[in-house]
Amino acid sequence: MYFMGQTSGDWDPEHGLQTPVNPTAMLRIKKDLIKIDKDPLPGICVVPDSEDLRKIFALITGPFDTPYEGGFFLFLITFPSDYPNSPPKVKLLTTGNGSVRFGPNLYANGMVCLSILGTWSGPEWTPAQSLSSVLISIQSIMNQHPYFNEPGYSSERFPGDSKRYNDIIRHETLRCAVCDVLERNVFIPDVLYAVAQAAFEDYYRHFESTCEANLNLSGQPMKDPFGGHRGSFQYHNILKRLRALKASFAK
Repeated sequence: MYFMGQTSGDWDPEHGLQTPVNPTAMLRIKKDLIKIDKDPLPGICVVPDSEDLRKIFALITGPFDTPYEGGFFLFLITFPSDYPNSPPKVKLLTTGNGSVRFGPNLYANGMVCLSILGTWSGPEWTPAQSLSSVLISIQSIMNQHPYFNEPGYSSERFPGDSKRYNDIIRHETLRCAVCDVLERNVFIPDVLYAVAQAAFEDYYRHFESTCEANLNLSGQPMKDPFGGHRGSFQYHNILKRLRALKASFAK
């Protein structure tokens, strides 16, 4: 789903930073960052760009007991010149170089579909909201059954659709949001890379056991209930990559 209130590209935080930010907006951005520093959000880390405070990188670790578990999802967030009257712009950077859609709300081009961002229908942004509320909202869509986040899909169209979708998200989380990130195949600030590397040790057994439990799927096509070509499962290869990462970090 795409909210038609925005034109193509309006959502993208990599556009529109040329407009000078006003002092009120800058004070509010600093206030939001201080709040997160004093009251950290579980599973979420943020770091501002060293040259522009309006540009934030956020690392959200996939929540427990979901197909996103343990994945390191990097987001770029920028603030408009009239913040907080207008919402931030958000882009998911962990997309397998623009090839992986991580759910109905997380597009392969990086668009994050949430009503408070103006990219989804529903309750709109208000100045009372903050960077924290945006991050918590994003984390909440990484849930146990993302299939049902799609409008009109309160029940499965075909039996087993939700499980099939979870199988794909789980595989792509390991491939793109763990291996690609820690192999530095995608950009990630050094501070957040260190956070992901430390968490890798804690999650490693989960990653390895997930691969071992799904080796029988290797080579089989990923059948996306929403259509589109997803390629095939590659659990043998992912397991090799995980073990290589573990060995490299142990040196």
